[in-house]
Amino acid sequence: MRGNRDLKILAAGSAVSEFGSSLSVLVLLFWSTPISPLLVAAILVAELLPFVLGAPIAGMLVDKLPNRRLLITALLVQGVAIAAIAPVMSQPLLVIALVLLSGCGRAVTVPATSALVPHIAGEEEATRGYAWVGTARSLGSLAGVTLGALLAGFFGHPVALLVDGATFLVYAVLLAFVRAERRPSGEHAARPSALAGIRHVRRDPVLFAAIIGLAFFVGAVVVINVADPAFVRYVLHGDEFMLGAMQACWMVGILFGNRLAARLRSVSQVAQALAISGITTGIAVLIPATFPVVVAAGIGWLIGGVSNGVDNVCMNAIVRMRTPEEMRGRAFAAVGSMVTGANLLGTAAAGGLLLVMGPRAVFALGGTGALLSGVACLVFVRRALKREESPAVAGLSSN
Repeated sequence: MRGNRDLKILAAGSAVSEFGSSLSVLVLLFWSTPISPLLVAAILVAELLPFVLGAPIAGMLVDKLPNRRLLITALLVQGVAIAAIAPVMSQPLLVIALVLLSGCGRAVTVPATSALVPHIAGEEEATRGYAWVGTARSLGSLAGVTLGALLAGFFGHPVALLVDGATFLVYAVLLAFVRAERRPSGEHAARPSALAGIRHVRRDPVLFAAIIGLAFFVGAVVVINVADPAFVRYVLHGDEFMLGAMQACWMVGILFGNRLAARLRSVSQVAQALAISGITTGIAVLIPATFPVVVAAGIGWLIGGVSNGVDNVCMNAIVRMRTPEEMRGRAFAAVGSMVTGANLLGTAAAGGLLLVMGPRAVFALGGTGALLSGVACLVFVRRALKREESPAVAGLSSN
């Protein structure tokens, strides 16, 4: 694989920052759960909102500025914001504001990384490159929800957040040793249209069907992110260590999902795999909803993780396959805003749902929604692929 050294550095940095991010999410969710499910939802919304509102600006920056340098700047913003939460945990509004600032940095780092990977790995090996980075992130997340839970348990929540802030600094330093750079140039980068990425996605039937389907099943299943701490605490009767163990099962599943998705090559394979992952995600969430015991929950989280790993890689891969290079920053940002917008709506709804129903019922609702959305996505993706192939078939038959 071309750019193997740079890819390893990028993957290592991603693993380090994901360790910190998973640690801080675990801490903030468990800290906020006894206070109010609305606070849990507010923290998740604050993290996601910049992806939706800032996507056009973030995509434009990625298609205008050198991506590696932009990544370094965004990471430093994230690190400062997360570290600043540690001394103000007694003031929930300040915590939410700082999570929002960190989300602004992440809104830039995600499309910048996605656009940079093909420059490091090469176009032909880009899907494997995404799988490498996804695997590294999963390992980092796995460490964050296991070792991180121990760290938070022994040293306290503020220390854990300071550690997370430091991980972004480490990632920024590692990026200084990456040689590859995506330098947008030419007419397209001089005056990039902020909304071009959204228009591009809407005009591509296959890409649009896949991403809209992904957004729907993500919006349905994301309710469990808010319900997770309550499910573990009140249904499984566990603590933050059990929550970490359950999330570790999900992360292990992502590792397998990343490797499965790395084998996909064609647009048809990637698009259909993305849709099928919605179906399996729904099934995964329905398992603990139906059988509320620790073993069943662990199996469900493992299957959900495999599905999550597949759809993460497939989302990046299909955008790369269907988008001209000069527009990828805006396309990745547009897709991110659509999926995260659905994530945001589902997260906000989950806070209200938990006020009127138990976490087990929320799991059942989310799993059913994801399952149905995945089936619909598969149907529409196959129709779009068939319509795209039909002119070619007609042309061959007329010859």
